[in-house]
Amino acid sequence: MAIHPIEYRYGTPEMKQVWSEESKLRKMLMVEVALAKAQAKVGMIPKEAAGIIEVASDSVELKRVTEIEDEIQHDMMAVVLALSEQCQDEGKWVHFGATSNDILDTQLALQIKESIGLLRKKTTSVRDALITKADEHKNTVCVGRTHGQIGVPTTYGLRFAIWASEMDRHLTRLGELTPRAVVGQMTGAVGTQAAFGDKGIEIQQWTMKYLDIGSVEVSNQIIQRDRHAEFVMWMANTATTLDKICVEFRNLARSEIAEIEESFGTKQVGSSTMPHKRNPIKSEQVCGLARIVRSMVEPELLNNTLWDERDLTNSSCERIIFPETCVLTDHILKLIEKIITNLRFFPENIKQNLNLMRGLNMGEAVMIELAKKNVGRQQAHEIVRTSAMEARETGRHMKDILISRPEVTKYLDMEDIEHIMDPRQYIGTAVTQVEMLVERLKKKDTDM
Repeated sequence: MAIHPIEYRYGTPEMKQVWSEESKLRKMLMVEVALAKAQAKVGMIPKEAAGIIEVASDSVELKRVTEIEDEIQHDMMAVVLALSEQCQDEGKWVHFGATSNDILDTQLALQIKESIGLLRKKTTSVRDALITKADEHKNTVCVGRTHGQIGVPTTYGLRFAIWASEMDRHLTRLGELTPRAVVGQMTGAVGTQAAFGDKGIEIQQWTMKYLDIGSVEVSNQIIQRDRHAEFVMWMANTATTLDKICVEFRNLARSEIAEIEESFGTKQVGSSTMPHKRNPIKSEQVCGLARIVRSMVEPELLNNTLWDERDLTNSSCERIIFPETCVLTDHILKLIEKIITNLRFFPENIKQNLNLMRGLNMGEAVMIELAKKNVGRQQAHEIVRTSAMEARETGRHMKDILISRPEVTKYLDMEDIEHIMDPRQYIGTAVTQVEMLVERLKKKDTDM
């Protein structure tokens, strides 16, 4: 019976597979095989034994491992015994000198490595979708808002470019943390490698080389969790960016703004009682699941504060943290790419909102032009401020108030004011900024 929504509602098949019990078992066996090969390489166990262990690993079944675990109540030892059964006499060399977390933490590194590959691909896709929208809408002038209030104009292209740049930084961060997070160990019971004799460092190096992952420099019984916390914090940081983007989409889709809208299927239902509704449920899902991803940061940070050479308090919660965080982050990355790609724009509403303030939002442009005429910045600010207050109180257009004031018409004629108050004339370098970013990111991808 399915209980958790990840089982039936959220997540991609490829990320769920990474964190499945079958995948975990196969990776644990890979580590046991790599350890045996490394020990054979340095002469610690017979080469024939390593070969038999490798072949036998393919015959180990999850069902048998579960049966043994139910009996002995130890997940790692259940794998060791199940593999040893398949090796017959050579089973005595399975797990030789290792402690449970040498296998479990190294296997976890393999899962993290595979997860990072999937997350990198989807993060790149989201970034590229944002770049495409930035380029498409670099000349789409719209209302800028601060504190929820209409400000001077901006462009949709600049908004999307800002988000694309942020996602690109997440890609950079992911590349930087990968070598720190994807590491394994063979350090033994408390980190001294005593059970491996004088071959411990060499065995660890060869094991990780066979697995194609990095190796710890020093450790105790477990890999230190600052490495894993960095990865979880990356997912939380990335999810927060997606949350931010979707909060903006939701606001801009409000009925009284209505500048954009999520795609809406021809048979899609918005409400069980209000048939007219077209709710931004995809964006809301991103925002909601981002909260869960963020909530995983604290427990993973606490997993680094264990007693002495280790205790078991990290184990139970990590069984939840890593699958949930990876599956949900992967899910919302895929979801937001679809939202961005299929986003609808309503040009008439964008234009209407630009003119909603009847020229008040162009006050800064007027102030700057007056200041350029040597009026003085502070004096120009006061002229525009009092004009804006009068326009608000009387309901007249800002342009009409300005034309009626001699301290303005002394420097600006009707044609000047008309030009200054055109929102399209006051977007500064917005288009250029977008073009520069698009060019840089395209060149970056070409050079990689």
